[in-house]
Amino acid sequence: MLKDVDAVSLLRWHDARLGDDAWPAPAGSPVWHWVEANHRHNRLLWDEEDRARRTDAGSAAIAASKRLIDRHNQLRNDAVEALDEALLAQLDGIVAQAGARLSSETPGAMVDRLSILALKIFHMRAQSRRVEAGAAHVAACAAKLERLLAQRHDLACCLDRLLAEAASGRAYFKVYRQFKMYNDPALNPWLYGAAPAHERGGAAS
Repeated sequence: MLKDVDAVSLLRWHDARLGDDAWPAPAGSPVWHWVEANHRHNRLLWDEEDRARRTDAGSAAIAASKRLIDRHNQLRNDAVEALDEALLAQLDGIVAQAGARLSSETPGAMVDRLSILALKIFHMRAQSRRVEAGAAHVAACAAKLERLLAQRHDLACCLDRLLAEAASGRAYFKVYRQFKMYNDPALNPWLYGAAPAHERGGAAS
């Protein structure tokens, strides 16, 4: 097990952070710095996704929400990559054993999924308590909550297993770059002026 993080501590912190804005991440840890950044942007992303689906707002407000969604999504992914880098720094010097398995899903990606599951659990639990919404709504949301909790438990076990195996050289992972092309002015043709004229609304030459 890596010294800075384990699934039980992570789940408790994710849940506590959603219930208390002032709940701090452990100080002085690069790993927890990026865990906190990832969870913060996932929470902001969740709120903005809800806001963008309003039916009482004009197109300018929705466009502003969409831009914030892109920003938080980019920063969330940046935090995943930085978290994997911080974990790999702790594994420096660990020699992979012969036959060690490559995990295509990194610990950072698992932490990101656990953060999202924490958000789903938090909001589904609130829905399961909305007695004014009716018994059918409450029962359906309670059933979904139980499934979400089971999914999070399974993923947490997988995270602990990967961290333990990586620390012992029985598994390894790499930092995978997301390369979000739509956010990059050098790669999105709509941003560097190479989008087809007919799509931009201009006359075809």
